[in-house]
Amino acid sequence: MNRKRPRTWTAQPAALERSGGFRHFALVREWGQGEGRRIELEAVLQRSFRLVLPPAELANREHWQSGWLRLPQDPPDLPQDQGEAASQASG
Repeated sequence: MNRKRPRTWTAQPAALERSGGFRHFALVREWGQGEGRRIELEAVLQRSFRLVLPPAELANREHWQSGWLRLPQDPPDLPQDQGEAASQASG
């Protein structure tokens, strides 16, 4: 069975260092066979930033999710947000 690979990917927080801090990627190409198979992804916001990964790495759901996932509107646990809220409440 030749299953078609998703064309878009989202880097999860655990993969952000490897992904250069970029979160959304598009599949550029695939090549090779077996253990030598590789997948090339490019960052959507900076197309010159590319990653070459084995398929097993994309299968790790702690690092990658197929499709583009939305970022939360207001991350609840960022210290700078708490500091800004406290300064606005007191000022």
